[in-house]
Amino acid sequence: MKKIINKQSQAFLEKYLNNSSPTGFESEGQKLWLDYIRPFIDDYYTDNYGTVVAIVNPEEKYKVVIEAHADEISWFVHYITKDGFIYLRKNGGSDHMIAPSKRVNIHTDKGIVKAIFGWPAIHTRRGKDEAPTLKNICLDCGCSTKEEVESMGVHVGCVVTFQDEFITLNGNRYCGRALDNRMGGFMIAEVLRLLKKDKIKLPFGLYVVNAVQEEVGLRGAEMITNTLKPDVAIVTDVTHDTSTPMIEAKKQGDTKIGKGPVISYAPAVQNNLREKIITTAEKNKIPFQRAASSRYTGTDTDAFAYSNGGVPSALISLPLRYMHTTVEMVQKEDVENVIKLIYETLKNIKANESFSYFD
Repeated sequence: MKKIINKQSQAFLEKYLNNSSPTGFESEGQKLWLDYIRPFIDDYYTDNYGTVVAIVNPEEKYKVVIEAHADEISWFVHYITKDGFIYLRKNGGSDHMIAPSKRVNIHTDKGIVKAIFGWPAIHTRRGKDEAPTLKNICLDCGCSTKEEVESMGVHVGCVVTFQDEFITLNGNRYCGRALDNRMGGFMIAEVLRLLKKDKIKLPFGLYVVNAVQEEVGLRGAEMITNTLKPDVAIVTDVTHDTSTPMIEAKKQGDTKIGKGPVISYAPAVQNNLREKIITTAEKNKIPFQRAASSRYTGTDTDAFAYSNGGVPSALISLPLRYMHTTVEMVQKEDVENVIKLIYETLKNIKANESFSYFD
């Protein structure tokens, strides 16, 4: 398995990343994802809030989940002034510090309305610079009154996403908004494609989950794990590249893009399942890094692990720079190695395998 990402999958990745999929409004991204994986699966369904579950071997009782979350950070229209300026509330972990001068899309029933985060000129700020906050950042969509804004279809509750699009830097680094965590959705889709391409017959039911609402408390995973009641869950998400300026490795850990997938140690991570993943990486000469969490991983791993009386769960993360900005960055080789590690781990799981704590 030398080359993983081909022209077809690269084209899907670019289309998938350029599409908006804000928390609570993930449907368009989910449709793209489902259209891509349809040839590789036996069945699928969606739940009431938009999580998509793709199934291979639905007749098997033993259920293994591989999962990523589909949603991206965004904003809600919160207040429109009489002069047509729009103030916002966060939808997920949106970063107000990066907002000034950014271009955005306001999603309305009438279509996309273009707007910008305005910011006072430097000439007017001398001696009284203020940091961006939710109190002083606002959108300007070119209108002069509240009525003009509303006539465009903008109202309280409309969701707002950044406009920035996907680019490749130096031939091997993917960069853009929402790599957290549509890169995860892409990687589990590629696992499906490779299983189909290589005609791998798994001895269990594989449930490939692209979950919603992770950015607001792991809610999609919380809902779907109680529906599926899986026997095993392998979650993939992003984690911080701590080698960039202004990040302290002593506090955040020592992980770096280009060094391979990051395997987590945490109370929610089941020890035996984690060791199987590590053994798989070593056997297949897949480079990997280690990271330690404290009380929780902060990912959908926690939702799966602590459901249904305890589901053996593990976390394989993709190192990423500049999380929750419009220039999130990952390395192509890391993406391919996460795909390969999940693929090889699935091949090593036996039918009805026990991950008992004392095994």
